[in-house]
Amino acid sequence: MTRSPVWHPFTQHALEPAMRRIVRTEGAYLLDEQGHAILDAISSWWVITHGHRHPLIMDAIRRASGLYDQIIFAEYTHEPAEELARGLVAIAPAGLDHVFYSDSGSTCVEVALKMALGFFHNSGAPRSRIVVMEHGYHGDTIGTMSAGERGVFNAAYEPMLYGVDRLPFPVPGHEQDTLDAFERFCRSGQVAALLIEPLILGAGGMRMYPAWLLTELKAIATRHGSLMIADEVMTGWGRTGTLFACEQANLAPDILCTSKGLTGGSLPLAATLCSAGIFDAHLSSDRSRTFFHSSSYTANPIACAAGLANLAVWKTEPVGTRIHSLEAMHRTRLERFRTDRRFANVRQTGTIVALDVNVPAAGYLSEAGPKLRSFFRARNLLIRPLGNVIYLMTPYCVTAEDLDRAYDAIDEAANLFAGDQ
Repeated sequence: MTRSPVWHPFTQHALEPAMRRIVRTEGAYLLDEQGHAILDAISSWWVITHGHRHPLIMDAIRRASGLYDQIIFAEYTHEPAEELARGLVAIAPAGLDHVFYSDSGSTCVEVALKMALGFFHNSGAPRSRIVVMEHGYHGDTIGTMSAGERGVFNAAYEPMLYGVDRLPFPVPGHEQDTLDAFERFCRSGQVAALLIEPLILGAGGMRMYPAWLLTELKAIATRHGSLMIADEVMTGWGRTGTLFACEQANLAPDILCTSKGLTGGSLPLAATLCSAGIFDAHLSSDRSRTFFHSSSYTANPIACAAGLANLAVWKTEPVGTRIHSLEAMHRTRLERFRTDRRFANVRQTGTIVALDVNVPAAGYLSEAGPKLRSFFRARNLLIRPLGNVIYLMTPYCVTAEDLDRAYDAIDEAANLFAGDQ
């Protein structure tokens, strides 16, 4: 067979088996060219919320493509972008009054970082420090890699990365250490913003922390005049049990980043929402105070139409009920592992569950990862562990029977390492 010219993401082509070719998607499943139905237990990298090819969203895409393709978003606007922005402002935490469109999770976080630095620069009191939490992940562009955890993901690109201040992850019983570290950083008067994944650090190992800590971090930021950027790229659109994770901390960030589930996962689109104060700091007759950011496909009308349809799904279908039902189904099925010594740190936030397989060598490069993926692949389950961390983040349409398949496979998979424990 001729080798494909495609270079796949996060793939070591020298070690991976041939890629399975998907010919159709439906609900919680991917169908390959051999006719296998593969349960998409990670929502195709966390993007699919309601299920693949939701009819309302697909219809909206078809209708929009009959009217639009791409339209330059400087000098011009269009109805899908205007309506979607109004809809996002209406459902977002209070005080997020402006919407800047981009193309992906990485880019909307880059936008947020530039907004924060621009706010202080244009206010005449520049601040240069960004504070993040250790083990965080915010994307693979240079700015977001700089803000993410340093390690194998970005070691080769270290010369291009800028420095940030890092908070210790709030290990249970030591949450005060995180708060004290943030207080110390803020006392310098140079902290422009805290950039944080609310409630769950995703690619950093599905690490979960309580909502009250997020509330306290926001209080410290406010007290010192620093901004909070909530990276809700993964946690938004119901994943943590509420529309946005910030709601559980009863707070409104100064800037909120959303992507992935914004279109139900159907098309790439991202939005960075910010307060009126941040927008106004860039509003001036002085053109040098312009917010200098764009991409060629900003506010693509077809993608915006998909986003509008996603909002309609949330309004017209019992999405909240589905989420609460899914939470309960996970909670029941996780119980079998809580006292199982093959696993550690069995955890759940909303519709996201994770558990660590006990192996001698843990971490992202653990040999457990490829072994587990191969095991699940053979059983037509799309589950991609983060090293020895197995997690599930399914579409909301998943059935109890689907989950039983996944949990039974996880139970069986742990036996691969029984001799190592």
